[in-house]
Amino acid sequence: MLPRARPERDRCPGALRVHEAADGGLARIRVPGGALTPPQVRAIAEVAALGDGGLELTSRANLQVRGLPAGAEQELAARLRAAGLLPSATHERVRNVVGSPSADGRELVDVRAVAADLDAALCATPALAGLPGRFLFTVDDGSGDVSPLGADVGVRARSADTVALLLAGAETGLRTTPQQAAATAVAAAQAFLDERAAQGSSAWRLAELDGGAQRVAARLGTGLTPADPAPPTATHAQVGRVVRPDGTVSAVAGAPLGRLTPDQVDIITAASEAAGELRLTPWRTLVLPALRPDEAERWLSDLGARGLLVDPAADGVGVTTCAGRPGCAKSRADVREDARRAVRAGALPVHWSGCERRCGRPPGRVVEVLATGVGYQVGLDGATWTCAADVDQVSAALDAARRKV
Repeated sequence: MLPRARPERDRCPGALRVHEAADGGLARIRVPGGALTPPQVRAIAEVAALGDGGLELTSRANLQVRGLPAGAEQELAARLRAAGLLPSATHERVRNVVGSPSADGRELVDVRAVAADLDAALCATPALAGLPGRFLFTVDDGSGDVSPLGADVGVRARSADTVALLLAGAETGLRTTPQQAAATAVAAAQAFLDERAAQGSSAWRLAELDGGAQRVAARLGTGLTPADPAPPTATHAQVGRVVRPDGTVSAVAGAPLGRLTPDQVDIITAASEAAGELRLTPWRTLVLPALRPDEAERWLSDLGARGLLVDPAADGVGVTTCAGRPGCAKSRADVREDARRAVRAGALPVHWSGCERRCGRPPGRVVEVLATGVGYQVGLDGATWTCAADVDQVSAALDAARRKV
């Protein structure tokens, strides 16, 4: 497959620095840990109405608003600040913290508390405003679901009172408590900046540094240990009912192609008020945790009626795209429309990209569909199938890729 292109400068959008796309301003709202209160969900729905009314879910469990008119970023920022979603102007683009959604209720630690501590520690450390906008933290509840995302700095629960530090996805020998996990992660991020300066590097990610994980671990007085095997389940396909040990049920719904329409934003807002909380996942799904079984069934029915994905076997589960045409001037194709026509469900996530930048591509093992200007290139594990523009041929190539799984 073609190598992933990297822009010369870090242009990650935020809520204050809006990216000018072909369809208007694009703002990214960072949600450290992925947990939102009902008032925050309502505030996000209101700022979405400043743009095209919809929302995009990202592979880092953040949200994006598209179609913002010039100058709207000021009102957007004011509303987010009032809702507690913009605690720092200097650090807002580095608040990239993905947390386990803990839908099954079996978490070893309170991910929301650790993520909130980490967010506060990040914002309180002036030097960390210099982190690249792509630098990523993860907080894993012990299930191993977000650790394989290959974050620059991760913490993973090993017991109710022990948390392990991960660097670029690799386990280290460093152990701490949930209460000290944020301080440990911040120290690792500072060590990354120190090592980057020592190398005279402009690297965005820890893995891009020469010996990055090993050298940062050494700065922290520890080393690397063999990585855990990947989790056995396909987390991207977890939608529908998730029964918890206490008998409550989490309702999990997928956003088709990672995009919520204004109608879907409305029903999600109402559902979050009934549940008391909404959790975002890096698999473009939304979790309403700990509902009564009858409540969960009712909301899943209502969400499904609005076009959200609530059946694990449904076509479209795990399928994502970049913005494509006409929203992105760099895209070679209307990937969203083509993906809708060729959509399939499968054991691996599938991502459609309009160019070599591969914006929004999920981490890990992914079937890629790349627009080349003369058709699409479908690839998995280094093998590719070059297809004509006919979407039926792309569908056949996707089937061939899945037979490799």
